[in-house]
Amino acid sequence: MSDLYTHLPFSGSNTALLTPFTPDGRLDESAFEKLVHWQIEQGTHGLIPVGTTGESPTLSHEEHDRVIELCVKTASGRVPVIAGAGSNSTEEAVRLSRHAEAVGADAVLIVSPYYNKPTQDGLKAHFTAVADAVSIPVIVYDIPGRSIVRLEDDVLAELAKHPNIAGIKDATADCARPTRLLNLIGDDFCQLSGEDATVLPYLAAGGHGCISVVSNIAPALCSELHTAWAKGNDKNRALALHKQLMPLHDALFCEASPGPVKYAAERLGLCGATTRMPLVEIADSSKQAVDKALDLAGLR
Repeated sequence: MSDLYTHLPFSGSNTALLTPFTPDGRLDESAFEKLVHWQIEQGTHGLIPVGTTGESPTLSHEEHDRVIELCVKTASGRVPVIAGAGSNSTEEAVRLSRHAEAVGADAVLIVSPYYNKPTQDGLKAHFTAVADAVSIPVIVYDIPGRSIVRLEDDVLAELAKHPNIAGIKDATADCARPTRLLNLIGDDFCQLSGEDATVLPYLAAGGHGCISVVSNIAPALCSELHTAWAKGNDKNRALALHKQLMPLHDALFCEASPGPVKYAAERLGLCGATTRMPLVEIADSSKQAVDKALDLAGLR
């Protein structure tokens, strides 16, 4: 549990972990374990294996399960592990969530079903089915840019009444939403931004943290930003860090994630840049943008 907001189980800087691959495309378990240790040493408040940043769409079920098991084992209780367990099949999301609970994950992250385009009633049924199937907290992942559908605030407020639905990863970039949700649900519901570039205004509007791509390569800076904001004693430092990180926030999304952040991770010696198709090596112009952002952020 983060010590930033002691009334909440999840807050602060949480990393949507990369899944490292060997050059021939196999899981690089050693690199993944080193990444987890480094993240914790650098001050990250929580870890999210096998989300979209972890290339969950191209992992086999066996690989998906293995990465969660490795993360839980390597973290060893030092920080919470919120396991990616989403699917556009409710039955599969339930299966993944039950496995995550069985191997010791602290929570599951469940994305809105993509491609199916469910109604609001369908979204409510999906998240409720997962929450009914496990006893660990469920974090709802609202990302209309990838799933097409947006979870409406009044439906989220209904879902928040479920004892196992504990929060949201909000990737709408709507910086007014945290305040609206505070009025609808209250301050005991974890609000985690899913948009690195808007994290500071999200916190200022009442959010509690971020599930971050950028913290894969800048965990100490991201952690310090959240700590400075939450402690309330150095808002100017939080803003300075946000400005320092902004070039990375932009550059790491110049192509579909995680292509750019994997390239950055390779440049910093953290893991290889290999992705699985249909993601391919990023363009030379994108590499130049990422290299420039790494320099501007002071990471090289």
